[in-house]
Amino acid sequence: MLSCVCPLASSMARSAPTVSPGDKTLPPKTRNLPEECSLLRIFLGEGDEFEHRPLYRAIVLKARKLNLAGATVLRGPMGYGRSSHLHNANILRLSFDLPIIVEVLDQTSKIEAFLPELQKMMQGGLITIEKAHVFRYPNTKTTPQTNET
Repeated sequence: MLSCVCPLASSMARSAPTVSPGDKTLPPKTRNLPEECSLLRIFLGEGDEFEHRPLYRAIVLKARKLNLAGATVLRGPMGYGRSSHLHNANILRLSFDLPIIVEVLDQTSKIEAFLPELQKMMQGGLITIEKAHVFRYPNTKTTPQTNET
């Protein structure tokens, strides 16, 4: 088995999104989604914070607390935004502010109700909302189902 110790790999492992055992929030109950939903995308930097913790983490935990259907954090190896400053995971130039996208999916009304919460947490960044067609969202504890109307 080969092992590699490189600063980039160790910095990525350190800052990878995790759920700590200290989160005392109970997981929300499962529910079905309508066929037509909204997908909220939040573009921010890995170094952005809210109340001394990563902003992406605060957003996901708030979405979970408000019982939104689902949230995912995506980490980009390269990107730039309004300032055109390139954020890059190049081994020769370590960046500790890589691009992060948080995606949240739910009914349009619940996404719109979540926006004021985001306003309180974010000082910068980009937020987009688009229509999403839910093709499959089965309940894994029973027989798979489709969203047929």
